[in-house]
Amino acid sequence: MKYKTPITILTAIIVLVSLIAASFGIFSGQGAVPFPHQTVRGDTVMLYGQGLYEHMSADVAVQGIAQDYITLFLGIPLLLFGLIRARKNSLRGRILLSGIVLYFLLTYLFYLAMAVYNKMFLAYIVLLSSSLFCFILLILSFDIHSFRESVKNEKEYKTAGIFLIINAGLIALLWLGVVVPPLFDGTIVPREVQHYTTLIVQGFDLAIFLPLAVVSGLIAVNKVLYGYLFTTIYMLFLSILMLALVSKILFMASAGANVIPVIFIMPTLAAIAIYFSWRLLGNLRSGDQRTERPE
Repeated sequence: MKYKTPITILTAIIVLVSLIAASFGIFSGQGAVPFPHQTVRGDTVMLYGQGLYEHMSADVAVQGIAQDYITLFLGIPLLLFGLIRARKNSLRGRILLSGIVLYFLLTYLFYLAMAVYNKMFLAYIVLLSSSLFCFILLILSFDIHSFRESVKNEKEYKTAGIFLIINAGLIALLWLGVVVPPLFDGTIVPREVQHYTTLIVQGFDLAIFLPLAVVSGLIAVNKVLYGYLFTTIYMLFLSILMLALVSKILFMASAGANVIPVIFIMPTLAAIAIYFSWRLLGNLRSGDQRTERPE
């Protein structure tokens, strides 16, 4: 694997710092007692009241803890497994590593931008920076022309690409359902903004991550090689992200929130993403040595 040393160092940083950040997020918030807070807009929001996320709204803090569990017990192990396989020049391992690093990039981009300032601010900076540059190096390490030689069946990517486009469209409609109605009734600011400055998740999703899914899917459907690579990486990223969303839904349900109908929709989408991830990884030949760029 080209860039083996810097990728290994950056991955190690991600593992160590996310281990601290996720553990602190989970174990510092036990026994939280929410309390009311009046926003600059005059609304009342219940804040979580304890631990790392004490000044975040109670419902969002619970979701953060839910995602910390996925990061700690699934994201980090997959990251280490992908790195071990990638260091052995496994194409599947490098693609898995790329997808999981992208998950960490999205996660800590959101944490840095949305989480109310807390003790982990510098940790979030390190995690976002390490994930971003590790992902860039991983993408640069692929030789796209040799990648074609590792593909068994190009037809696998068309269906997967269509799913990415449909899934992105569904999520976009969900977020637009939050953003657009207040523009028509004159309230302008959705209640989901709560005491935050803006809708970070919806904004970054609509501006970056959903278009990335659509573009990856479209070029895969049109049999462009980069589409095959990006669709596989994005599908792996989507699988763990959807599992994080399922975890959030379960935590919200345990807190008494109404999670109908998303409790049925998100696990279904997660299962489909995992299925496609398995299919696309299995569609690559195990003889991966030829996928290296020449030095």
